[in-house]
Formats: sequence, structure tokens, C-alpha cells
Amino acid sequence: MRNKIVAGNWKMNGTLYESLDLFSAIAKRKNEFPDNVEVMVSPSFLYLKTFIDQGVDHIVVTAQNCADKESGAYTGEVSVNMLKSVGIKHVIVGHSERRLIYGETIKDISEKIVLVLQNDMIPIFCIGEELNDRQKGSHFKVIEEQLNSVLNLAPELFEKVIVAYEPVWAIGTGETATPEQAQEMHGFIRQKLSAVYGKLVQTTRILYGGSVKPGNAVEIFSKPDVDGGLVGGASMNADDFLAIIKSAG
Repeated sequence: MRNKIVAGNWKMNGTLYESLDLFSAIAKRKNEFPDNVEVMVSPSFLYLKTFIDQGVDHIVVTAQNCADKESGAYTGEVSVNMLKSVGIKHVIVGHSERRLIYGETIKDISEKIVLVLQNDMIPIFCIGEELNDRQKGSHFKVIEEQLNSVLNLAPELFEKVIVAYEPVWAIGTGETATPEQAQEMHGFIRQKLSAVYGKLVQTTRILYGGSVKPGNAVEIFSKPDVDGGLVGGASMNADDFLAIIKSAG
């Protein structure tokens, strides 16, 4: 049995005090979290240490990104070692916004994943196709290519990876993959990973992301290969986020 994960990605939203208020509102209701669900939140880099210092059990504070270099003259970047030094253990890597807006390549993402794993941290590895890929019927090929970022990892490193499937056409658009579409792709991902890593993939968590809401979470999370969600906008509302967390249980 794979424990579910519900991770809130707050992106570039919220001042420090707004973010702390939201975090507090979620933390006050941690007794309502199902036992088989791991809850994560990803605020701005600026707030990570502040959130870690809150010392809230049952809520894992994660980073939204990291640099693809260990250190050096890279103004404005944040290294994996910096994140680790403030207590971060999970890093979102390869989000579609990083790919599309900032031009991150499969090579860039592969380097980030290796750095995260080398520092005994866990990458939440994002993959997903654009609308034209799905319309052309090439969505499976796109996902297969993106999976190349992890297929060269040694098994003992791969087993730490969390995968998040986020169809780009469903992120922040209000559109959502049907539960059947989500399961179809999650099953495909698990099959492709199994071809390299065998039974090890039975424990790999594959999250769904893309306009997850309280109204659709139960049905999506009920699919056999969907192990929770990477939630954007709905995670910025404590009531909605809690409803989604409960749905995963």
C-alpha cells in the first residue's frame, strides 16, 4: 500500500504574513489529516526557514525549485545545499512553468534531480504534456521523453523519487483531466518506469496535478495508480486544501 501525498504548491503568491496565516489555518486542523496521507506545502524560498521553525508535525515544508549547480557565480539562484541547511528535504523539480517560462531542458532537470538525490533529499519530479501534444496524439511520447530525466538513476536513488504528472493544459486553467485520463497516463508512467526498475516501481508515488479541487479530488484519487496530488490554486484556501487532503484518505 502506497501512502498518498497531497502537496500544495503556492508558487509566487502571498506575503510572509499572508502565508503564515494560511499555514496556521492548515496546521490548526492537522488532527483531521488522514493517517495514510502525507501533507506538504511549498511557500516562497524567502519563507522556508520561517515555516520550518514553526515545528509543525504532519506538515512537510518543501521547496518549489533549486539551482542546477552546487554553488558559484549564479546571482539569484538557490542551491540544494542552501535548502538542506535550513531543513528542507523535498524539492519540486521540472515544473511545467520552469520548462515553459524559463526554458529548462531535460538536461537541466536531470542535473537538478541528481543534485537533490546526492544531498539525501527527495525530488518531486514533474512531467506533463501541452494541449497540442494531446490533440496530436503525441502525449505518451512526450511523457516518455521527459521520463528520461530519471531513467539513468541507480535503483537506490530512483526509489526516492516522487513523480507528479501535470498535464500542462490543465494547470491553472480550470480544465482537468478526467479520472480515466489521469489513470491512463499514470498507468503508462508506472509501466515505463517498471521496464527499467521492475518491482521497485510498485512503491513509487505518482501524483496528479492540474486544477485539483474538492469537487473532483475523490474520484481522481480513487484511481489505482494515482497516489495523491500536487495542488496549486486550491491549496491557497485552507478549507479547500483540507477537503482535498481528506479526499486522499
